[in-house]
Amino acid sequence: MRKIRKGDQVVVITGRDKGKRGLVERVFDNDYVLVAGVNQFKRHTRPNPVKNEPGGILLKEMPIHVSNIAIWNASTQKADRVGFRIEGEGDKTRKVRFFKSNNEALSS
Repeated sequence: MRKIRKGDQVVVITGRDKGKRGLVERVFDNDYVLVAGVNQFKRHTRPNPVKNEPGGILLKEMPIHVSNIAIWNASTQKADRVGFRIEGEGDKTRKVRFFKSNNEALSS
Protein backbone atom coordinates (compact mmCIF):
# COMPACT_ATOMS: atom_id res chain seq x y z
CA MET A 1 0.00 0.00 0.00
CA ARG A 2 1.40 3.36 -1.01
CA LYS A 3 1.23 6.54 1.01
CA ILE A 4 0.34 8.63 -2.05
CA ARG A 5 -2.29 7.36 -4.47
CA LYS A 6 -4.00 8.47 -7.64
CA GLY A 7 -6.57 11.19 -6.89
CA ASP A 8 -4.83 12.54 -3.76
CA GLN A 9 -4.41 16.29 -3.32
CA VAL A 10 -0.69 17.01 -2.87
CA VAL A 11 1.55 20.05 -2.44
CA VAL A 12 5.12 20.45 -3.71
CA ILE A 13 7.51 21.00 -0.80
CA THR A 14 10.82 21.47 -2.65
CA GLY A 15 12.03 22.57 -6.04
CA ARG A 16 11.03 25.06 -8.67
CA ASP A 17 7.29 24.56 -8.15
CA LYS A 18 7.38 24.79 -4.34
CA GLY A 19 3.95 25.61 -2.90
CA LYS A 20 1.91 24.47 -5.90
CA ARG A 21 -0.97 22.08 -5.30
CA GLY A 22 -2.54 19.55 -7.61
CA LEU A 23 -4.15 16.15 -7.95
CA VAL A 24 -2.09 13.02 -8.54
CA GLU A 25 -2.95 11.74 -12.02
CA ARG A 26 -0.67 8.71 -12.15
CA VAL A 27 1.68 6.80 -9.84
CA PHE A 28 4.75 5.14 -11.36
CA ASP A 29 6.49 2.06 -9.94
CA ASN A 30 9.82 3.81 -9.40
CA ASP A 31 8.59 6.32 -6.76
CA TYR A 32 7.53 9.01 -9.22
CA VAL A 33 4.09 10.60 -9.58
CA LEU A 34 2.45 12.77 -12.20
CA VAL A 35 0.71 15.79 -10.64
CA ALA A 36 -1.67 18.02 -12.63
CA GLY A 37 -0.25 21.50 -13.26
CA VAL A 38 3.10 20.80 -11.60
CA ASN A 39 6.59 20.30 -13.11
CA GLN A 40 5.62 21.47 -16.59
CA PHE A 41 8.24 21.63 -19.34
CA LYS A 42 8.14 22.84 -22.92
CA ARG A 43 8.41 19.99 -25.38
CA HIS A 44 9.31 20.68 -29.03
CA THR A 45 7.42 18.19 -31.17
CA ARG A 46 7.34 17.46 -34.87
CA PRO A 47 4.03 17.26 -36.68
CA ASN A 48 2.75 13.74 -37.35
CA PRO A 49 0.25 13.72 -40.20
CA VAL A 50 -0.51 10.00 -39.73
CA LYS A 51 -1.82 10.61 -36.18
CA ASN A 52 -3.14 14.06 -37.17
CA GLU A 53 -0.98 15.79 -34.54
CA PRO A 54 0.27 19.33 -35.08
CA GLY A 55 3.85 20.25 -34.31
CA GLY A 56 5.09 23.08 -32.16
CA ILE A 57 5.99 23.82 -28.58
CA LEU A 58 3.73 22.01 -26.12
CA LEU A 59 3.56 22.18 -22.33
CA LYS A 60 4.04 18.71 -20.90
CA GLU A 61 3.78 17.61 -17.28
CA MET A 62 6.74 15.54 -16.17
CA PRO A 63 6.85 13.11 -13.22
CA ILE A 64 8.09 14.35 -9.84
CA HIS A 65 9.67 12.24 -7.11
CA VAL A 66 7.50 11.43 -4.09
CA SER A 67 10.12 12.86 -1.73
CA ASN A 68 9.44 16.31 -3.19
CA ILE A 69 5.69 16.29 -2.47
CA ALA A 70 3.50 15.93 0.61
CA ILE A 71 -0.17 15.11 0.92
CA TRP A 72 -2.48 18.09 1.58
CA ASN A 73 -4.55 18.07 4.77
CA ALA A 74 -7.69 20.08 4.07
CA SER A 75 -8.70 20.40 7.71
CA THR A 76 -5.41 21.99 8.82
CA GLN A 77 -4.67 23.65 5.45
CA LYS A 78 -1.08 22.36 5.56
CA ALA A 79 1.08 19.64 4.10
CA ASP A 80 1.06 16.52 6.23
CA ARG A 81 2.66 13.12 6.68
CA VAL A 82 0.77 9.86 6.25
CA GLY A 83 0.72 6.78 8.47
CA PHE A 84 -1.03 3.43 8.42
CA ARG A 85 -3.19 1.69 11.01
CA ILE A 86 -5.44 -1.34 11.19
CA GLU A 87 -9.13 -0.63 11.86
CA GLY A 88 -11.91 -3.07 12.67
CA GLU A 89 -11.98 -6.44 14.35
CA GLY A 90 -11.97 -10.06 13.25
CA ASP A 91 -12.75 -10.55 9.58
CA LYS A 92 -13.58 -6.89 9.03
CA THR A 93 -10.10 -5.49 9.58
CA ARG A 94 -8.67 -3.13 7.02
CA LYS A 95 -5.55 -1.07 6.64
CA VAL A 96 -6.26 2.67 6.40
CA ARG A 97 -4.16 5.76 5.87
CA PHE A 98 -4.31 8.63 8.37
CA PHE A 99 -2.81 12.09 8.82
CA LYS A 100 -0.06 12.11 11.43
CA SER A 101 -0.87 15.61 12.72
CA ASN A 102 -4.47 15.01 13.80
CA ASN A 103 -4.97 11.21 13.45
CA GLU A 104 -7.81 11.81 10.99
CA ALA A 105 -8.36 8.99 8.46
CA LEU A 106 -7.94 9.82 4.78
CA SER A 107 -11.00 9.37 2.62
CA SER A 108 -10.09 6.87 -0.06
